[in-house]
Amino acid sequence: MAYWQVSLFAMLLAAAGLPLYIHLPRYATAQMGLDMSTVGGLLIALRAVDFVQDPFLGRLIDRFPGARAVFAAVAAFGMAVGFLMLFTLPAPVDQEARLVLSLVLVFTAYSLGSILFYGQSMAFAGSRAGLMRLAGWREAGSLAGIILAAIAPMAFVLLGAGSGGYPAFGLALACAAILVWLLTRSLWRVTGGEGAALSLAVLRQSGGLRLLVLALVNSLPVAMTSTLFLFFVEDRLKLPGLAGPYLILFFLAAGLSVPVWARLTRAIGARRVLLWAMSLAILSFGGAALLPEGAALAFGVICLASGAALGADMVILPALFAASLGRAGIQAGQAFGFWSFVGKLALAIAAALLLPVLDLAGFRAGGENSATALTTLTLSYAVLPCLLKLVAIWMVARLSREVDLT
Repeated sequence: MAYWQVSLFAMLLAAAGLPLYIHLPRYATAQMGLDMSTVGGLLIALRAVDFVQDPFLGRLIDRFPGARAVFAAVAAFGMAVGFLMLFTLPAPVDQEARLVLSLVLVFTAYSLGSILFYGQSMAFAGSRAGLMRLAGWREAGSLAGIILAAIAPMAFVLLGAGSGGYPAFGLALACAAILVWLLTRSLWRVTGGEGAALSLAVLRQSGGLRLLVLALVNSLPVAMTSTLFLFFVEDRLKLPGLAGPYLILFFLAAGLSVPVWARLTRAIGARRVLLWAMSLAILSFGGAALLPEGAALAFGVICLASGAALGADMVILPALFAASLGRAGIQAGQAFGFWSFVGKLALAIAAALLLPVLDLAGFRAGGENSATALTTLTLSYAVLPCLLKLVAIWMVARLSREVDLT
């Protein structure tokens, strides 16, 4: 196994994850003609499918460990076809049905690939001590995938693509999925990571259940800001031309912070580092709520700080979860099925909760908005995430020392 292959596969998964939620609200409303309440409702309904599907996929991977290469191929090709259906190919059915069908395919393939990939963390790392090194390579690839996918539609528009750059974006994602599968096939020859079957009692005793709840609460603030990012920059701050550069700045800060957080974790422990990073996130979200229109430089600083805080979440929490599974000797596939579901549930809750609220407040993307609508956007983007981060800080402070990596 080569670590660059870990980064490459992580890049593909990341491109199909968070950036989809960044682009989907605007794409569905501007290009497909759907309202925000409909989009939010569809996303939360699809999470009901994941509630059954993700643990089942994890159990399937645990049941057939020799078929990991087949599962990886199915995941890559499933994402490729789903991207084309969603963004590129003309709709053979009505737009709402097209959105549902394509998202079911993308989310299912993404779940399969993500559960397979993260479930092999202990096998890839070789030991508990190697988890942070593996996490560094994995999250570096993830952040590269997020950056590229986040700015791709805008880049395609600058190159002359039509329809907001989304058809070209879908085609590029599909080609990337096939290319990554070709380059990472040897990754699935790595063996190991088998263990006892998952049970709720063992998961609770290992500390994994508490980490799952923490992951959900801690993911909600990032999910909320990601869902509303373009609206906040373009309609609240009135800086539409800077949305792309801000995304790059945010994720570059996250990527560059990963080795720093990893080194600090080895030196002083994961719990203390998480508390520092979460406090930094609260300062960032709170600062965004106070910004006036046109505050370009100040929001750039906030993107740097909040991006750095995200880097700690991405590198430490999955490593803690994998370590808890390794200590308890639990099969990782089904457990990471629940981990995958938790991450997607946070994004769906954010969309299902906030988009209808903005709709009721009269917010219209790209249009004239009342003071009430913009205040609702600010509270949703900046204030509510602070409150949730405070809950996450309380949960980290109560974690057992046995859960730590030191």
